[in-house]
Amino acid sequence: MAAYQSDEAWEALGDASRRAIVACLAERPRAVVDLASVLPITRPAVSQHLKVLKLAGLVDERAEGTRRIYRLNPTGVAALRDQLDTYWSRALADYGDAFEGAADAGGPGGGSRSRKPKKGRRS
Repeated sequence: MAAYQSDEAWEALGDASRRAIVACLAERPRAVVDLASVLPITRPAVSQHLKVLKLAGLVDERAEGTRRIYRLNPTGVAALRDQLDTYWSRALADYGDAFEGAADAGGPGGGSRSRKPKKGRRS
């Protein structure tokens, strides 16, 4: 998935109605009428949101008779997950570095400080 599509995917998920559609499609593929029946928006609005999600690479469709059935695009969703995993890994690494730095300086997490119990209390 190209970087611009990834940006479009994050922007597409910025809308609550589109996130609700994605949540519904995560359960199973659905037609517009099925989505509109479980969401507080009209069929034309569902169609417009699906168009945005499709352009962002998060949804694809197939013809089934006269209906279009929409489903999550596994490639698009996987690309977002990969980005989140990257962000999460970086955040954890930064946290670990900060924690180790604090421990080396005698702060929380270890180091040269020792705790003494408060007077009058037993542990």
